[in-house]
Amino acid sequence: MVYSVLLSAQTPNPSGPIGDTVARVMNTASELVAKEPESISLWYLLKEGGVLMIPLLILSILTVYFFIERYLVIKNAGKTPDDFMFRVREKIVEGNIAGAQSLCKNNNGALPKMIIKGISRIGKPIDHIEKSMENAGKLEVYKMEKNLGVLSTIAGIAPMFGFLGTIAGMIILFFNIQQLGFSIENIAGGIYTKMVSSAVGLIIGLVAAVLHSILDGRINRVVNRMETASTEFLDILHEPVVK
Repeated sequence: MVYSVLLSAQTPNPSGPIGDTVARVMNTASELVAKEPESISLWYLLKEGGVLMIPLLILSILTVYFFIERYLVIKNAGKTPDDFMFRVREKIVEGNIAGAQSLCKNNNGALPKMIIKGISRIGKPIDHIEKSMENAGKLEVYKMEKNLGVLSTIAGIAPMFGFLGTIAGMIILFFNIQQLGFSIENIAGGIYTKMVSSAVGLIIGLVAAVLHSILDGRINRVVNRMETASTEFLDILHEPVVK
């Protein structure tokens, strides 16, 4: 608005202090109107994050890798037909122990591997069969949880790497102030670029924690199904065999 008024003012050849002031105001207004807002690319921010962005990049790659690897393992471990125990019961009640074992071998999952251990112990005391199945189940759970702790570790250390990068950047910033002098532009620019490492570290840590929680939930569902099947199998052993 001020700029429009100044342009419409009839001052063709301003002179003296007032004229100089009007000219400076007009020039400043012209620069403000013509100036375009600056934009910052994500790549620029990542580059300005500092050297500690390298370990953060490695942690992000490890997060994706171990999540996919564990997800596939857990998915395969829980891949068992819904009618699996019903079919096992039919084989055992008929006295077809070999058929029950073959059924377990044809299904590649944590539950069949546990059940086949119990089938191989049929004829022995129930507590012995239960203990064998429990040990087999623990082994399968260990296989599912293997490397899962890596995601938990990344969730803890990624924010620390981010904070360390910010602190290192601030140290360098204040050193430059001591050497080159105080400048509000340099300080503001240095602070916001050094905060990038903290933001990235927090994001990686948050993502790793969420992915760990997702995998842990899937493992709990598989374990719950295994415990249910174990109880059902022990009940089957008490049923009379059909001749």
